Amino acid sequence: MWSSVALRPLQRLSVTRLNLSAAKTLQKNMSTLQRVYVTRQIPPDGLKILRESGQVQFELWDSDDVPVPRAELLQKVKGVDGLLCVLTEKIDAELLDAAGPNLKVLSTMSVGFDHLNLEELKKRGIRVGYTPDVLTDAVAELTVALLLATSRRLIEATHEAKTGGWGTWRTLWLCGYELANSTVGIFGLGRIGVAIAERLAPFKVKRFIYTDVAPRPELASQINAEFVSMDELAKQSDFLAVCCALTPETKEICNKDLFSKMKKTSIFINTSRGGVVNQEDLYEALSTGQIAGAGLDVTVPEPLPTSHPLFTLKNCVILPHIASASYTTRNSMSSLAANNLLLGLRGEPMIKGLPL
Repeated sequence: MWSSVALRPLQRLSVTRLNLSAAKTLQKNMSTLQRVYVTRQIPPDGLKILRESGQVQFELWDSDDVPVPRAELLQKVKGVDGLLCVLTEKIDAELLDAAGPNLKVLSTMSVGFDHLNLEELKKRGIRVGYTPDVLTDAVAELTVALLLATSRRLIEATHEAKTGGWGTWRTLWLCGYELANSTVGIFGLGRIGVAIAERLAPFKVKRFIYTDVAPRPELASQINAEFVSMDELAKQSDFLAVCCALTPETKEICNKDLFSKMKKTSIFINTSRGGVVNQEDLYEALSTGQIAGAGLDVTVPEPLPTSHPLFTLKNCVILPHIASASYTTRNSMSSLAANNLLLGLRGEPMIKGLPL
């Protein structure tokens, strides 16, 4: 009995000393780890990679609902070695100045990079990682879903069924446009454009056409698509899917001029970036019957104010930028972003680095 009691304080003392030693070791190790700021509560797979890497100590804006306030972001990036961001954060000269010379790597959890000032990043020698490819399937699926919902008036039909508009059967009520024997145009033929066409082909699409900065024969051959001018794309497409990047050249390229050349029965779909569309011109084209309908997953701004005129139109379907929103894809994006960051900080080639 006595012996057992006497051992307990010794055991506690031993444990206490071990914890103090471990704490000092941990503190020393932490001081040698590279500092990273994560601008959003990214999906768990990416956070797990960072946490278990033993390479970095990171802090994050612990919310998935509200972006980090700009003032907070400018404070948190001071002195960091790496930054993992999402597309809601504007990475410009002001932010890079706030971060300082330690910042060597930026990893964005997005395929688009219009939120990044590439010139400033290049000038400062900051390496950039991004997340293409892993979201191709999800974006292509959503694009097809949005195209069908718009062309077959599914949102409008659901509303009629819910609100008592569903009366007797009528011959032309809620009629839409079908893909069979149609011409599908793709503006910006990349991986996503090809994936969209591959999914639409079983609907008996008659012809695929595309426009890009130059012909892309290798990609086009996969879907038997024909390169045409922008004018011909507008004139010939029964369904026009926009898949291009937002650049100074493509900003508001989908405007009055484009819509005026399209068929009155055409359906316009945009799952790329809102900035490629002049929304006032699109509203005019839809409200006057210049084109039959539009489906948008992206807008300017985001979120689009609920008072925006486009929301008043029955022939316009607007989604809240969810093209890549599948559990599999978002976790893959966060994993790729985390791995790009870690590789970049080690001075190794990123899995997906953006050439500057």
